Amino acid sequence: MTNDFLKNKKFIFDRWANSYDWLFPSIFYQAIHKRLLEFVDLPQPANILDLGCGTGRLLERLANKFPKLRGTGLDLSSNMLRQARLSNRHHPRLIFLEGKAESLPFGDGQFDAVFNTISFLHYREPEQVLQEVSRVLSPGGRFYLVDFTTTREKLPEILPISSQGIRFYSPHQREVLGSSAGLLCVNHHYLLGPVLLTIFAKPN
Repeated sequence: MTNDFLKNKKFIFDRWANSYDWLFPSIFYQAIHKRLLEFVDLPQPANILDLGCGTGRLLERLANKFPKLRGTGLDLSSNMLRQARLSNRHHPRLIFLEGKAESLPFGDGQFDAVFNTISFLHYREPEQVLQEVSRVLSPGGRFYLVDFTTTREKLPEILPISSQGIRFYSPHQREVLGSSAGLLCVNHHYLLGPVLLTIFAKPN
């Protein structure tokens, strides 16, 4: 079932890729990214991963702000990645690869920071994703998780927008998920309405 779920998501975003940066999400993400950048603290130089990078807009904005940054964007959609590569003004500082969040094709401790923006809600195996994020983070590294949140505490709030639904997690649920992967919650910040940034740290 997980493979079918991933294929469905890949199909949707592949179809969306060509017009993605011209639609409402581009304005929405621009506002989210602007607020997110206020809370980002990176070493210089830094090696970072954007998980679910889409067309690469967040990496572009991070590269503009941090001139010594090297970044990798990973996405399930080959068409989204094609758009990211076509608009990549920071090559070779930024590269874009196709892959799954549940099995990251990177070495242990490879990144100083990992970003995930409005993508975590799609993951059917959030515990596995967080285990992988923790694995590829260097000691002291940060995980910036940005997504819609909920006030429900017993179970993730599932919205039947697609056949598999999407999942919203409360701040406390995020903390529990992060802790199970060995990540410590540093703090939470609301960026725009119900969109919440949770910053995790990997212990030294």
